[in-house]
Amino acid sequence: MNNTRDVSPVRLIREARGLSQVEVAKAAGLSRAAYQNIEVGKTVPRASTMVNIARALGVSMDDLLAPVAMPSQVRFRSKRRMRSRDSVLLNTAKWLRDYCDLESIVGERIPWALSTLSDPVGSCRSGRDRAIRAAEEARAVLGLDVDEPISDICGLLESAGLKICLQQVMSDDFFGLSVGPTDGGPAVVVNVWDGISVERWIFTAAHELGHLVLHLGSYDLSCIEEDSREETEANVFASRFLMPDQPFRYEWNDTRGLSFVERVMKLKRIYRVSYKVVLYRLSEDERYGSGVWRRFYYEYRELYGAGLGGKAEPDGLGAGEFLASDPEPLRSREPLNLSEADFVPDRQARLVRQALERELMTLSRAAEIMRLDIRSMRARASSWVGEP
Repeated sequence: MNNTRDVSPVRLIREARGLSQVEVAKAAGLSRAAYQNIEVGKTVPRASTMVNIARALGVSMDDLLAPVAMPSQVRFRSKRRMRSRDSVLLNTAKWLRDYCDLESIVGERIPWALSTLSDPVGSCRSGRDRAIRAAEEARAVLGLDVDEPISDICGLLESAGLKICLQQVMSDDFFGLSVGPTDGGPAVVVNVWDGISVERWIFTAAHELGHLVLHLGSYDLSCIEEDSREETEANVFASRFLMPDQPFRYEWNDTRGLSFVERVMKLKRIYRVSYKVVLYRLSEDERYGSGVWRRFYYEYRELYGAGLGGKAEPDGLGAGEFLASDPEPLRSREPLNLSEADFVPDRQARLVRQALERELMTLSRAAEIMRLDIRSMRARASSWVGEP
């Protein structure tokens, strides 16, 4: 992995656990000042003190002492600064390190199938046309038929050499990020917090794929602000990658006998996307335009007697909605919603099983990679016995 900086993980682990300095200091038997000096590197603690800090944080000494190499070829941008940015990057770096080690142990590394599409400009000068062409070429390289819906985006992208990481981050500023090929990737991180719909997870994976294909030259860990032009291109890419133009038009015309809301919902289910993605796509059609949003929400209320909150895709829910104590109302705003079983990466788990069955890895190391406690890992390994 090619990396630009190493960071001490003590503070990042604490933040990732959602703990304050006071809480960790108290659990480790230290004053806040003493702990703070350790966290910023002003003092070198005794071994016994580090053991207490590791116990307070719920991690191993190896996690606490070894600097974590942060990938440099990262695209992680948001409209506002994220307090959890460093902890998300830490979790990503550790996950990617473990994944690469696992590939080395098993001896299985899949080449990045879309590396040839890193600059698919050709004769296209418009950002929109460029994104559409890139989506069409990506589908062709991945062996998708022109009219084929993507039933398993995780499996499709993993078979193309893309690593997929799931993280739960309670933030309205973060849907996902991506890591370039030179840092052990390519990889995509998707925020699978309960307050975000599964349909949004799928769109995020396609959106980050668009960045990997279209904007690899602008991947920079130090850049944190969004580029509106590139975000729009990635949205167009994701829309066309998930819903190719010709079959989308065919399916839309084929539903003319249904009500407008029913038509939207049918296409949503066919392509496994949010109803907002369908509306976003229709808004590009001059026959509907931006008025498609108002029409849909009005007719939905008339049909079901209740409204749907939310904004136009690709924006997410507002900060207040993300802080709601009960995530179910958030999920319910995606009618006819998909379930978590519709977005499951499985390659890493398969490699772990191979490593265990070939006795290339200990059960404790497998548990660490899978982010499971040893009891859960043992139960999973037992379930594999006798299974093909």
